[in-house]
Amino acid sequence: MKTARDRILAKLRAAPVQPPVEPDVAGYYAQHTPPTTLPDRLRQFSRMMRAVHTELHYTHAHGWPTLLARIVRDKNIGSVLLAPRTPHGERAVVALSQLDTAPQLLTFDQPIEAWKDQLFNGVAAAFTGSRAGIADTGALVLWPDAEEPRSMSLVPPIHLVLFEASRLYENHYHAMTAEGWAQGLPTNSLLISGPSKTADIQQTLAYGAHGPRELVVLVLLPDDLDPATLEVQP
Repeated sequence: MKTARDRILAKLRAAPVQPPVEPDVAGYYAQHTPPTTLPDRLRQFSRMMRAVHTELHYTHAHGWPTLLARIVRDKNIGSVLLAPRTPHGERAVVALSQLDTAPQLLTFDQPIEAWKDQLFNGVAAAFTGSRAGIADTGALVLWPDAEEPRSMSLVPPIHLVLFEASRLYENHYHAMTAEGWAQGLPTNSLLISGPSKTADIQQTLAYGAHGPRELVVLVLLPDDLDPATLEVQP
């Protein structure tokens, strides 16, 4: 004798199966994302990032190492973790070494277990590159690898980032498609919108509880783009 459960399951099994309809994601974004210029994207990026206490500086290819050195000097940063075998890390080493009071320069050249105490307690700042940026939400995309592992953007109290504005996209979808993320991702791909923050304790917003308390972004502009046209301070 069939039970009510048996009859219900029989009806479900006999029902025709409709193949799922895949959403037209590309079509949606083509319809709902008006084309924007790079200055427009940068203004939106700046508004969103600064709204969550991110510090932005606009610069050019020839001047960013000097700007980085000035920021490190003005913030009295005593040690910087960087990747000297990357192009931006190599230039940073030269610029920071020329400061009158040069910071200690550290590299991630050993397993984390071998220097965990120094990493968590003796590194004032880290300097990394970035993969891309997203304008509508104000986010940086980081692509950790062996030279710049995830810990560099997670542990030190200050995170200094070099970001090429030419890789700023309207939204997450455009970043994914233009950068070819479907071809492969690292173990961690990161979206960073500002300093670490939490409101877990008495609903009071605090910065730096679970990561860097400061995010400082050096936005590398094309040579023909004047920061003054972006209505921001260079």
